[in-house]
Amino acid sequence: MNRLPTNIKIKVEENVYLKDPESSEKGKLIIEHGIKLMEELGLEAFTFKKLAERTGTTEATIYRYFESKHNLLVYLISWYWSWLEYRLVFATSNIASPEERLRVAIRILSGRIENDMDFAHIEEVTLQKIVIAESAKVYLTKAVDEDNKEGFFLSYKRLNKRIVDIILEINPAYAYPASLVSTVSESAHYQVFYAKHLPSLTNIDLHQENQLVDFLTEMVLRTIQK
Repeated sequence: MNRLPTNIKIKVEENVYLKDPESSEKGKLIIEHGIKLMEELGLEAFTFKKLAERTGTTEATIYRYFESKHNLLVYLISWYWSWLEYRLVFATSNIASPEERLRVAIRILSGRIENDMDFAHIEEVTLQKIVIAESAKVYLTKAVDEDNKEGFFLSYKRLNKRIVDIILEINPAYAYPASLVSTVSESAHYQVFYAKHLPSLTNIDLHQENQLVDFLTEMVLRTIQK
């Protein structure tokens, strides 16, 4: 993707990690190869032992950054949502029309992405595959309430809140903006998953690049119309 003129650091909630992986080259290496290995193996088969072998380090070193592979997954998903928020803020900062900002937001949520060279150690295209396949496992756990209290999902909530605010600019009387935005956020990934693995559950053809964006945009705009 085109480089954005900034030295911004993508923020992930501190409670997710023990040591900020962005604070060292070793931490960045763990994130870089953690993304590649988790996408390759899936969360269930992924282990810190395998990641240590891939990075040429030790399990003990990885445990200095993350308490568990669940927390590493939370970090990766949180980073992705924060990166989308960053893109949304940048892309809509000079757009006056709330409807056009909403269209941009839906395109950022569900459209094709490219690797962002401002964050060279993270392959966003590969990370999106993890989001599609694994993101539900971040909160569909017995510990979800405790994780929520710890702030694990703030980046996701923050992104959704920005889009909720745009919807309320368009139609302040619309009663279900948070429900609609969370539905769209999840659908942006579930529809891709269905198209790849359970095609009878969707009409989306991944070979038609803008079809998912068009579907979600039409659904949202029709739903919130006054």
